[in-house]
Amino acid sequence: MTSALPTFSLEGRIALVTGASSGLGRHFAQTLARAGAIVAAGARRADKLAEVVAQINADGGRALAVSIDVARRDSVIAALETIASEVGVVDVLVNNAGVSDTKRPLDYGDDDWNSIVGTNLTGSWIVAQEVARRLTAARKPGSIINVTSILANRTAGGVSPYCASKAGLKHLTQALALELARYDIRVNSLAPGYVATELNSDFLASDAGIKLCNRIPVRRFGQYEHLDGPLLLLASDAGAYMTGSEIVVDGGHLCSSL
Repeated sequence: MTSALPTFSLEGRIALVTGASSGLGRHFAQTLARAGAIVAAGARRADKLAEVVAQINADGGRALAVSIDVARRDSVIAALETIASEVGVVDVLVNNAGVSDTKRPLDYGDDDWNSIVGTNLTGSWIVAQEVARRLTAARKPGSIINVTSILANRTAGGVSPYCASKAGLKHLTQALALELARYDIRVNSLAPGYVATELNSDFLASDAGIKLCNRIPVRRFGQYEHLDGPLLLLASDAGAYMTGSEIVVDGGHLCSSL
């Protein structure tokens, strides 16, 4: 007699996705909604958020838009208060908001560093901390998913601050997992490799992009849907015994030889 398979359903869950106005964040919001979660799509671009929320609701899901600047605690608190007043306490967080740039290390200025690290690392810290505070106060379990990158484990030219921010976020994930386990809050990281988006399509089609693709063992770039299973595993009860874990989705890129 076999036991029932674990469920990936998110019925009854309230999820916040930061950086949800486009790219991976938009797809994450749609994926969580299809799994049954009420989704708060958060970002700074109100017009783009409205499109995301309208599409989710048109497809039969339930979503709301919240303006949020993850690097500002007052903005994060205001967003969480809005969500709580409309649908309840967030119990699934996808810390996806992130920025990057490409320059030689000697050409980065302090403002560049502060923007990248401030959004990718400090911003994720602020949102995770404020969500965890509300979960513990409500005595609710929760799942925090920090979106890192394969560059949390390896390096690439021209993106030193980005690499530092994602490596820091990977370690922060493990530290928070240790500290928050006593409150039944799981903290894990999802580390995508190179995924084709509207922002990088020109690069991936260039000679440099083709050379990059040839260094990936499966010889192709990732697609949004390749992240759906890992995301739902971490968000749902199917991953109930996972905390402090990193799921890498990169077509074997980290396995490639130096």
